[in-house]
Amino acid sequence: MGSPKKDQNKGFFAAMTSGLSLFGNAMHRSVNGLLGYEGVEVINPEGGKEDAEEEAQRGRWKQEERESYWKLMHKYIGSDVTSMVTLPVLIFEPMTMLQKMAELMEYSYLLNQADECEDPYLRLVYASSWAISVYYAYQRTWKPFNPIIGETYEMVNHGGITFISEQVSHHPPMSAGHAENEHFTYDVTSKLKTKFLGNSLDVYPVGRTRVSLKRDGVVLDLVPPPTKVNNLIFGRTWVDSPGEMIMTNLTTGDKVVLYFQPCGWFGAGRYEVDGYVYNAAEEPKILMTGKWNESMSYQPCDMEGEPLQGTELKEVWHVADTPENDKFQFTYFAHKINSFDTAPKKLLASDSRLRPDRFALEKGDLSKAGAEKSRLEERQRAEKRTRDAKGHQFTPRWFDLTDEVSATPWGDLEIYCYNGKYTEHRATVDSSDSNDMVDIASIEFNPWQYGNLSTQ
Repeated sequence: MGSPKKDQNKGFFAAMTSGLSLFGNAMHRSVNGLLGYEGVEVINPEGGKEDAEEEAQRGRWKQEERESYWKLMHKYIGSDVTSMVTLPVLIFEPMTMLQKMAELMEYSYLLNQADECEDPYLRLVYASSWAISVYYAYQRTWKPFNPIIGETYEMVNHGGITFISEQVSHHPPMSAGHAENEHFTYDVTSKLKTKFLGNSLDVYPVGRTRVSLKRDGVVLDLVPPPTKVNNLIFGRTWVDSPGEMIMTNLTTGDKVVLYFQPCGWFGAGRYEVDGYVYNAAEEPKILMTGKWNESMSYQPCDMEGEPLQGTELKEVWHVADTPENDKFQFTYFAHKINSFDTAPKKLLASDSRLRPDRFALEKGDLSKAGAEKSRLEERQRAEKRTRDAKGHQFTPRWFDLTDEVSATPWGDLEIYCYNGKYTEHRATVDSSDSNDMVDIASIEFNPWQYGNLSTQ
């Protein structure tokens, strides 16, 4: 489904798709012979197609590091490198993928508003703006740590939400998450798929995201666009997510289709998002426009997608203030996620905050972070060898594998569902009369003690 057809010289979004043609021919530059490497694609998001050679000299890598990393990575061109390559901590941020899943909760008030809203189309404006809001955080160019199997992340003390995520599989790497407050429940199964292209990486969000609004029982399904990470080795790394985001009301058939514009010459179209809320008959009801790194606005529209007379564009979401010159480009909420301020009483020893490699990186000790990362990965391999020898298999504690297989634009997905045991666990802990004070930071990270073992 696209936006309503219009004359090229007329219409609110007449130029909505003009950037798509630019993406294929304006931004890509193959720097032949650059430093002895043939066919390296370098893209300057702020310049034109002639800037590639100059851009290639920039970025976080020193020349000798580029050469070493290229020798390591070039053999993987065309491959899914989600978990098959050991990467240096130099490119990591002090956060895991499980914690990054929780960043979607920063603007959860938008889901509260969606639940309280009686207008079915405005409800989708709130909910889709919530889905867009996390892309400000997703533009960070540092890689989060891959979770260890059985690793978890818990979050409380934010918007009345209880959040739990768990690494449910190692091969393939899969995570599951559940969040809930008085207005909504959020459930996700995530299995990222990648394609390494030499100096860039395509990331396909193989997953299923469902939000249930409690007042009316409405269920929303989200399909996000793919993401491209540019200039991994040569040039300054940057992120773009060109394509469609579709959120569907599975209860009514209404949906919102939003177009993330690709970055064109000299940054043209970068960050821009445009689209419409449609009713079940695929008629446009509300137009939406904005930038995923700034704000989103909406306005009622007619059957041609034009703004209704007598209405005005209203802002629905605006990005919060962020720290200046933050080393990892963290938001205030990202720092909150990493802190123990959002940790519940009697934090699980499998929690991401307790990872020694993550903590060392946060403190700036790259040498220790690298050593601890290697130690954890070897421990994970040893634990798997032990399970295999005993004929045991790992099963998650807080999520159950279902028989359901969901089709996504990038492949089929096995679905994990929240089993409710974490809610019971927290109720027991929170109602405990124990006054024992535990230094959370002193808990030793141990994701292996919680996994259930069953005979194959």
